[in-house]
Amino acid sequence: MCLCISMTENDIFRALADPTRRAIFEKLAHGGLNASALREGMMISQPAMSQHLAVLRDAGLVLAQRHGRFTNYEVNPEGLQLIAKWMMKYRAYWPARIDDLNNLLKEMDQ
Repeated sequence: MCLCISMTENDIFRALADPTRRAIFEKLAHGGLNASALREGMMISQPAMSQHLAVLRDAGLVLAQRHGRFTNYEVNPEGLQLIAKWMMKYRAYWPARIDDLNNLLKEMDQ
């Protein structure tokens, strides 16, 4: 399925900033569900669930597929690629910083 709108890292971070949306995303990571099944065990109204799913869909994190009266939702496997790419830019930064911290701690011990 093609995402025809341009996503940014901010869209994804904004969508996942809400704990309820993170919980929904986590449930969907275990397999596709419809909105009613997603609401099980959550204190959330149907309209609120629809709004959360729309935010996740708009951010490219969730795909929706209509089956009769129901719409099934699943995690978009490409949805987190922007964040993964963003994080990769900083991956090289941390080992050098940790090495610097280790060196500083060794100097402080002497």
